[in-house]
Amino acid sequence: GIIPICINTMLPENDYRYMIEDSETDAIIVSSSRYQIIKNAIKKSKSKAKIIVSGNNVTSEISFDELLKEPEVIEVANTKRDDICLWMYSSGSTGNPKGTLHTHKNLMATANCYAKKVLKITSKDIFFSAPKLYFAYGLGNALTFPLSVGATSILMSERPTVNSVMKVIREKKPTLFFGVPTLYASLLKENLNKNDFSSLRLGISAGEALPAHLYKKLLSSFGLKVLDGIGTTEMLHMFISNRINKIFPGSTGVLVPGYKARLIKDDGTTANNNEIGELEINGPSSAISYWNKKEKTKNTFLKNWTRTGDKYTKNNEGVYTYCGRADDMMKVSGQYVSPFEVEAALQKHTSVFEAAVVANKDENDLIKPKAFIVLNDNYEQSKKLELELTNHVKSVLTPFKYPRWYEFVDDLPKTSTGKIQRYKLRKIE
Repeated sequence: GIIPICINTMLPENDYRYMIEDSETDAIIVSSSRYQIIKNAIKKSKSKAKIIVSGNNVTSEISFDELLKEPEVIEVANTKRDDICLWMYSSGSTGNPKGTLHTHKNLMATANCYAKKVLKITSKDIFFSAPKLYFAYGLGNALTFPLSVGATSILMSERPTVNSVMKVIREKKPTLFFGVPTLYASLLKENLNKNDFSSLRLGISAGEALPAHLYKKLLSSFGLKVLDGIGTTEMLHMFISNRINKIFPGSTGVLVPGYKARLIKDDGTTANNNEIGELEINGPSSAISYWNKKEKTKNTFLKNWTRTGDKYTKNNEGVYTYCGRADDMMKVSGQYVSPFEVEAALQKHTSVFEAAVVANKDENDLIKPKAFIVLNDNYEQSKKLELELTNHVKSVLTPFKYPRWYEFVDDLPKTSTGKIQRYKLRKIE
């Protein structure tokens, strides 16, 4: 009868304190390596949660290892498909994370609709997910999907760096690799051997949209097909994705079987093809609600539809293309500008490793794009480079979309799932 809440093991103490208080949890099962930070978080909270420690015994707390040795047989709860199965906390790309409640049937739906029908998984597949089990993306990749067909899953305790990821790929020979665009970009920066990727039949990308130039480089450099897609914590996993034999570089793809979508314009009407609208999804894996957040629940879960907060277009072939988060979109000269579109254009320049674009006001209080740039090695910021980047964007996009300001940074603020936190950049003066 326990309802588990999957928690990121790499968070700072304040985030744990927030989640412990917000969830009103009764108990926390924690490995001994994370014991002290959880203990400190509880001390600073209003919680009276018990701590159960796994691993080297912490004598002042309940030992999970000792509990497992108890002779009593515990009767399994008689749960139904519509009962709450688990919670996932949202990544917090737009503020505090929200506890998202999922049922037992939702897990089954993600495996049946996406993994089996889009990825064509079989028992012979070997899954390797860089995103961990405590993310909705990683939970499906490394647990639900492989177990649904009796396949193999590789779990890695280290952080997913280029070195740790490549060690696993070389030694364990996975057939499916799940990553995020930043990690794929980091792999491309290294002088890696194409043969290292020979065991992989597919790469999968989510978290942020995968720019077309990155997809093409991955295919030419490693011979790796990468299926970009979108899923959210609220929908548990992918609901739009490219297909194995139908990839649209720079686009998110088409609807996963079992899901419906609509794009809603600012005036509340449905967008026509090639018009920008906010994406809403209808499908079998939607969460029931947010925990203890009535207004946010009402604004996100609309009867049979779930709002994603993402702006998209759909073309005549039913292919969806990401424009940006609803909060990140900007109107320049009376026209919508997608930050992702400008970022993708900037990243095509040889000097740019990563880019984030946000709205900024000029001296007349008019909105214009501002770019935060992480440079590749061997490049240095300069006025000459800024002019190069401006001319480059003007040559790729409609000229008015170019950034009016550039700020060069060592890294970009991101959630633990790799999503850029643009709202933090908007606060930087």
